[in-house]
Order: sequence, then structure tokens, then C-alpha cells
Amino acid sequence: MDLLARREHSEHELRQKLKLREFDNDDITAAIESLQCDNLLSDERFAESYVSQRFNAGVGPLKIRYELRQKGVSESLTDECLEIYSDRWERLMQQQRVRKYGEVIPADYNQRMKQARFLQNRGFSPESVMRLFR
Repeated sequence: MDLLARREHSEHELRQKLKLREFDNDDITAAIESLQCDNLLSDERFAESYVSQRFNAGVGPLKIRYELRQKGVSESLTDECLEIYSDRWERLMQQQRVRKYGEVIPADYNQRMKQARFLQNRGFSPESVMRLFR
């Protein structure tokens, strides 16, 4: 409960933290099942919150997908949560580019590639980044 009081956790994340604190596997499983029954632990709620938080931080869908995979969230649940923002990724990518580099898209190839690398590192797909520069 102490861990969940601070922020939402995925089941996998909570299980890992409890293992690090050397709890018995049976106790961990029982505690997680109890928390899920009381709706205090929910991968759905965690994933929705995490995607919203990372979207607001300007992170793209590829990076968010990778981070959720690392936290043990299922691909189907990740797809559902990312789909909510499907019509807003392009606008977010443009906002991130403008925030960092300004309104004008440079004519210089090297500058364009610098900006493209920045956006790809933020988690936007190479295809969408190249569409932005056309």
C-alpha cells in the first residue's frame, strides 16, 4: 500500500519492487491479487495515466510503447491507450520541433537531419518525422 500511495504501478513493476524487498513469492502473489480485487492495482489505470503523463511531456508513441513494455504492460492494453491519442501525435511532434527549433523549417540538409534525430529520439516514427519535413 505504501508504494501505491505514491503513484500508480503496473503489476509487473510492483512485483519487482516487492521481490527487491525480499518478500516471499506466495505473499507477493496474494498481496497483488488482493489489491486487484479491491481495484487498488490496475494495469489499465496505470497505462492510461502513464500514456497521458508522457504525452503531456512531449514523448512520442514509439518511446511510450517501449517504456510500457519495460513496465510489463501488455501490447493490447498499450495499443488501446495509445489509440486515444492517435489523431494528436502529428501535432505534438510539430509542437516539440517548434519549441526546440522555432517555426522555420531549415533548408539546410544537416539542420533538418539534426531536427529529425531529435524527434526520433523523442519517440516519433521516422516516417512521420520525414512527412513533417516535406
